[in-house]
Amino acid sequence: MRAIIRFYVLTLLLAGIGGFFIHASLTEDDKMQKEFENYYRIYALSIPDNLSFAGEKVPLNDFDVKERFDRELLTNVYWQSQTLLILKRTNRFFPTIEAILKKNNIPADYKYIALAESGLQNVVSPAGAVGFWQLLDKTAKNYGLEVNDEIDERYHFEKSTEAACKYFKQAYDEFGNWALVAASYNMGIDGVRKQLQQQGVNNYYDLYLNTETSRYVLRALALKEVIEHPSKYGFNFNRKQLYDFIPTVKVKVTADIPDLAKFALDNGANYKLLKILNPWLRKSSLTITEGKTYYISLPKDKVVATDLIAKISNDTIDLANTHFKADTLVIHTFEHIVEKHETLQAISKKYNVPVSDLRKWNNLNSGEAVKTGTIIKIRKSIDE
Repeated sequence: MRAIIRFYVLTLLLAGIGGFFIHASLTEDDKMQKEFENYYRIYALSIPDNLSFAGEKVPLNDFDVKERFDRELLTNVYWQSQTLLILKRTNRFFPTIEAILKKNNIPADYKYIALAESGLQNVVSPAGAVGFWQLLDKTAKNYGLEVNDEIDERYHFEKSTEAACKYFKQAYDEFGNWALVAASYNMGIDGVRKQLQQQGVNNYYDLYLNTETSRYVLRALALKEVIEHPSKYGFNFNRKQLYDFIPTVKVKVTADIPDLAKFALDNGANYKLLKILNPWLRKSSLTITEGKTYYISLPKDKVVATDLIAKISNDTIDLANTHFKADTLVIHTFEHIVEKHETLQAISKKYNVPVSDLRKWNNLNSGEAVKTGTIIKIRKSIDE
């Protein structure tokens, strides 16, 4: 019995020593490969039993449709950085898109078309399509947008969404089916009509189309699935990590602005913020033809004092969503030359503006007096 025990002990000891030398002889690459095999996992994704787009059922019993959806779902779930950025942007932009779609009687699912088109970014395609809704120059003009050297309203978030709604209405009048309308947004009404006639079918899912259009609606569906069920697909975040809506004031402009950078500074903002909030302004100046009016968005917390903002009506531009209503006012900027013995308090009383605002607009420190002859900028607003 003792001999058997000694045999097993010796065997285990030799095995341990052998394992030690084998492990010691592994290269760093070998060790990393072993860890990769032990810990890295990629999982196939379960396809939902039921899917719908704009209230229309998606025929997942069709193997081709199911596999096309699977492709788009895998692509968006495993392109984690891009999809997480999209998730963050939806918090900022979806409420406004939803409000405009609702106003135009377009199904809410069409917000996912904007995701499929641009990821909610002002991108430019190789074909020259621009903005969230990827509108071509001619198409944009056909649906009422202004496009020229100074102004390109394809970059105007709200106006381009309205233009897209006009297209959706026209296409629905033609097809009476929302999936076909979405497909036509990618390949044109004439293109879809021609394919329906040639192939003798009457719905998107039965059409044999070019690769881009055959993927198009399924990509929107996959994005819808992930956006509506993020944790199901491994996307975890809290509310404060999403991109918030930026409260703005829309400043009415009826005269030329030769220098938009100066205009921004005069109104409490800067050129960077003006361009971010108004990408439709394509140059550093703005020429306005007689009778035209534009509204330039500026950050609400920078443009005017809080007590002045509170007096402005929130109903001027109504997007049917209280969180996304925009304030509108006309701001007049003018200058006052400080007279002898005149104080900020006296100027404040003369123009009925707070002393704190005078200091803010003129970069004056608290307690700093003004000298005779100093030019003081003053801004007054008139409610629209």
